[in-house]
This record gives sequence, C-alpha cells and structure tokens, in this order.
Amino acid sequence: MNDLPKSPRRVVKDLPVTRLLPNMLTLLSLCSGLTAIRFSLQGKWEEALLGIVIAGVFDMLDGRVARMLNIASKFGAELDSLSDAISFGVAPGFVMYEWVMKENSGIGWIAVLSYAVCTALRLARFNTMLEDHTVPTWAKSYFTGVPAPGGAGLAILPLAIMLEWGPDAQLPAIPTAIWMIMVGSLMVSRLPTFALKGWRITPKWVAPILVLAVLLIAALITNPWLTLSGIGSAYFLSIPCAFYAYKRRERIEGLANA
Repeated sequence: MNDLPKSPRRVVKDLPVTRLLPNMLTLLSLCSGLTAIRFSLQGKWEEALLGIVIAGVFDMLDGRVARMLNIASKFGAELDSLSDAISFGVAPGFVMYEWVMKENSGIGWIAVLSYAVCTALRLARFNTMLEDHTVPTWAKSYFTGVPAPGGAGLAILPLAIMLEWGPDAQLPAIPTAIWMIMVGSLMVSRLPTFALKGWRITPKWVAPILVLAVLLIAALITNPWLTLSGIGSAYFLSIPCAFYAYKRRERIEGLANA
C-alpha cells in the first residue's frame, strides 16, 4: 500500500511584539468601557465618565498605531468593532440608565436599547463602507452620521454638565431618554460629520495646533468636567457646520465635473 503524499507543513513565524500593540490598545478600550459600567453600579459617576473617555482615547490610538506600523489586519478591524459596540454602545447607555433614567425605567430602558441598537447598526454600516472604493477622495474628510465614539461623548454630555454645575443642572429621566434616542438617531443618520483623520494641515499651522493641544490637555487636567462639557457641546454644534461644508464641497465638485 502506497503512502499518501504528505502536504507541506505550514511554518508559523514568530511575531514581533509590536504587532500586538494595536490589539492590546483595543482590548484596553474594551476594559475601560466595562469598568465604566462597574463604576456606575457603585454610583461613582466621575469614574464612570472617565472610563468611557479613556476608552475613547484608546480607540483613537489603536487604529493610528496600526497604520503607523503598517500592521492593520482584518482581525484587528473586527476586534475593534466588537470593542466599540460594548464601550460606546452598551457602556454609555448603561451608565446613563443607572445615573438617572432608571427613575422612569420604562422609557429609560427603551432609550438604552435604542441607543445600543443604533450603535451596532452604525458600526456595521461603517465596516461595509470601508469596502466602497467609489467614494471620492475629498469625502474621506467626513463620516456618514456621528461615529460611535462621538455618539458616546454626546450621550454622556448631560452627566458631564451635572458634574460641573451640580445637581441643579441634572436633567430628569424623560429628557435624558429623549436625548439618548436623538443621539442614536444621529449615529444612523446620513448626515455628514467631520472626520479629523481626513484633514491635512499646512506646515505653518503645526506649531499653533500643538500649542492648542497642550492647552487642551492642561484644561482637561485642571477642570475636566467643564472641558469635556465644552468639547461635547462644540462637537454637537459642529454637525450643522459639517453638513453645510459637505454640501458646499459637493456643489463645487459637481460644477468642476460638469
């Protein structure tokens, strides 16, 4: 009896530690979101809010590190989406529910479910749009709808305002639930929003932007709740500005191609 031909063995090469760095940052983002839920169960609202903010920082870093090291992978992209669904879809809704919306548990839980579902749909749409190569280059400076981290920042904005101005600034359960549903709707909307990763700056603006970044970090350290409230409010107000800028650029490009 003849032996069957042996298939060649696949040699698995050792991976450099740097290839694990983006996925480690993604997992840190996931752990930060889950820790925010834990703090909300203990009534520690400052720590819960910071957990979601830190998750956003890690989420911002993981993709950039992967691109800088040229080690982006399909596995990393899928892991990032799963992490975002929990850190920016489940955690903010849970924190806001425990904070105030459980006072009216019916509409509060509807808002939590609506927000989480909208986040999942937004992430699924984002992943499918990555494979669309017909999008013009200039449109890469915009997202379609509010991205998941931006949605999380808007969702917890009422909590940041309360932490800065005290219980008198706390929204009741029903307005908070309506706010959460509205934020979820913005995520699945077709409204264009600014995408910083598509922006390009001239060399003369490098120094001023670095100075502004240092001032922003200093403000976050000295007065985090006021700074976070300002950032969230500014981002919300930027949505109509992005819509106007997108439509204006679209008209210009249409005239140029006519």
